[in-house]
Amino acid sequence: MELLSHLADWLGPILVGVVLLLVFTGYPVAFAIGGASVAFALLGLATGYFDPPFLLALGDRVFGIMQNPVLLAIPYFIFMGVILEKSRLAEDLLTTVGDVFGRARGGLALAVVGVGALLAAATGVVGASVVAMGAIALPVMLRHGYSPSFASGVVAASGTLGQIVPPSIVLIVLGDQLGVSVGSLFAGALIPGLMLAGMFAAYAAIVAWLRPEAAPALPESERTERGALLLRRVLTALAPPLILILVVLGSIFAGIATPTEAGALGAIGAVLLAAQRGRLKRSVIWDAARSTASLTTMVMVLLIGSTVFALVFRGLYGDLWIEEALVGLPGGVIGLMIAANLLVFVLGFFIDFFEIAFIVVPLLAPAAAALGIDLVWFGVVLGMNLQTSFLTPPFGFSLFYLRGVAPPEVTTAQIYRGAIPFVIIQMTALALVLAFPEIVLAFVD
Repeated sequence: MELLSHLADWLGPILVGVVLLLVFTGYPVAFAIGGASVAFALLGLATGYFDPPFLLALGDRVFGIMQNPVLLAIPYFIFMGVILEKSRLAEDLLTTVGDVFGRARGGLALAVVGVGALLAAATGVVGASVVAMGAIALPVMLRHGYSPSFASGVVAASGTLGQIVPPSIVLIVLGDQLGVSVGSLFAGALIPGLMLAGMFAAYAAIVAWLRPEAAPALPESERTERGALLLRRVLTALAPPLILILVVLGSIFAGIATPTEAGALGAIGAVLLAAQRGRLKRSVIWDAARSTASLTTMVMVLLIGSTVFALVFRGLYGDLWIEEALVGLPGGVIGLMIAANLLVFVLGFFIDFFEIAFIVVPLLAPAAAALGIDLVWFGVVLGMNLQTSFLTPPFGFSLFYLRGVAPPEVTTAQIYRGAIPFVIIQMTALALVLAFPEIVLAFVD
């Protein structure tokens, strides 16, 4: 009996271990979280260690998820990004900016970074940005003599900007899990996102200067348009999506619209842009709707599973255990930030962001709040951390996305080699955000 009582004291931590073990084995995440939680709730009831009212609250929690207007922003921004991709507006953007910057050494790389930041602000989804640029830009860069490793690194790194540049789906989910305003997270992530894009561009320019053969300029024969013709093409391709992005983000930052309302505006704007170009076909709408429904359903099912997990974990007093363990770390705030970032960074190699957001972040948030850490800053730091893990060999998800669309002549080793300098840049940016929280909090109310 004493052994059973001692085991019951550890049901909360054991639950976390079992959930992570199931996720690592490839079992569907939502069912791993929800199923394991229900099993441990029954075990807790059998040992008299779990209070039944926690499960009775599940219905209200699920209805609360479904009624949360902030989560409506997720399908809106996904739909906006997929419409821009499927209607080839993103392709127009990339080829046009490439023609403008391609006249200089490293110009195509600079164009990829710039368009990566714009696509990040338009799609908010890392996979969509990496796949779009990998399929469009990488073959062009290789055809014009770019180093395969450098070109792969630029494309993969620029695609990960969708993790941190608003309106990121990642930040919307983090806002919900941390209980902070999504608009505040968007405002806090703006400077770090632009800073990171600027650091990527600076590295590309340095490589082009030091190693001209790795990033040559476009040959004269490729520069078919000049002067007024090129200016007209730039305005036609660049101005509409740029205005759309500025309207969406500007309405949020100015307090005119909530992220959900701005997302709806962005979705309608993307549809109108596609129609204006004569590319709003039935297949485009169908593909966009199917992609939106698929990803949104995944997020909602994960949310329900994570809600079951949170209730059972609290019912097993796991929240008190994890908060005491984290708050009691040596170094206080610094100790917690080091432990949290190491944990999230390592897990980012093996499991997707959504799994980390719904399993790990709810465990870290109470401890961060107890130590007085600003949760907006904490959320942006976690977003940047995950962005780094997405790019880190050998398990970075962005590298897998790129491997799927890269030409056969580009080897996996070249993709990994090209990513390493950008990982160092991202870790430098993360260190700056950790050392100077005002980078995040400058525009946060």
